[in-house]
Amino acid sequence: MNGGAAEVAPAPAAAALVRFELRAPGEPAREAAFLTEAGDPPPSSLGLAHDQTTADGALGAAKSGRSLLYRGNWKNARQLVDALGRRLARRRPEKGSPSPLDAFRSERAQRRREHEVQGRILVELGPGWSLALGAAPDVREACELAWGPWPGLPVVLSIPTLLGALGAAEWSRKGLAVPGLSRPLVPRYGVYTPTRSEYVRLILEAPPPTGRRIFDVGTGTGVLAFVLLERGAASAVATDREPRAVACARDNAARLGLQDRFRVEERDLFPDGRADLVVCNPPWIPDVPRTALDRAVFDPGGELLRRFIAGLPERLAPGGEGWLLLGDLAELLSLRPADWLGDELARAGLEIRWRRSTSPDHRRTTDERDPLRSLRARETTTLYALGVRDQK
Repeated sequence: MNGGAAEVAPAPAAAALVRFELRAPGEPAREAAFLTEAGDPPPSSLGLAHDQTTADGALGAAKSGRSLLYRGNWKNARQLVDALGRRLARRRPEKGSPSPLDAFRSERAQRRREHEVQGRILVELGPGWSLALGAAPDVREACELAWGPWPGLPVVLSIPTLLGALGAAEWSRKGLAVPGLSRPLVPRYGVYTPTRSEYVRLILEAPPPTGRRIFDVGTGTGVLAFVLLERGAASAVATDREPRAVACARDNAARLGLQDRFRVEERDLFPDGRADLVVCNPPWIPDVPRTALDRAVFDPGGELLRRFIAGLPERLAPGGEGWLLLGDLAELLSLRPADWLGDELARAGLEIRWRRSTSPDHRRTTDERDPLRSLRARETTTLYALGVRDQK
């Protein structure tokens, strides 16, 4: 069906937009683009879904590898996707009590199943990102914010992907109030939204960075750099490997009136030069990400974190500090040994000068649907102030 998929140029940042031949039953074949955030291939087998399609019928099609292009009412399309999610959640209770690691693996496997099955319910967007379903919302602004200009040919994408863009657009409209910032932060689609306030709280309780030159590694929305600038830092150079994050941080700096003291670069880790303070809130779970947004949480093998620690001494000005924000959920899950940080710091020639810790306050700690809620409630987030160890 895909007839030799080829990249559409230019593709939206951090998304794949792939040409394929759209062959829907009873409709003439035509060229379209398949949009995915997770690197999924275009559908190889396509049927139609409508307002009379049952969840059991859609589930059977999805499990057999068949995708369904929805023709009908938007509300019914959403209800079908939700119904599939409920059916996927109906699992036999596991015998005994699974270990924390088993529960984590099971949860991730469940998320993969949901992505694979719910992601097979598709919609088509026409000129200007228009959605021609009954009672459909105006999705054009959300799609432009997420993926840029319409590419000039029909776009097929999953309903969950479109819902993600609509949710991100709502965040962009209302903004996010962040402790320590004078104005709301404006998130962007595909950029990790800092809704967990314990990270910011630790920065606010740390000694003021008055007059310091700051590096913010993995800046995301730019939130930590902006809090430090509003607390008196002289300047900040931020980096992120995701183009969307770079654009988001740059826009937020202008909204906050901090653009003259803030610069952001698309880089894997450190900017050039040295700083008085290098801050980093890295992905804290050493596991494989599925999407670009997942890379804010999952770091395969903890490789990025190890490279940050190893490279930090060369980026600190004399007497400078590195502030590392890190939760211990990976240790609670037995994904990392409890003493791993001390070993990594010793190899890098670093020492902990001081630390501050806090308990979580996010809603997943009390969400009864989350099999890891008890572990999340025990998680401790710590701000480590790191310095180069005295060699005398």
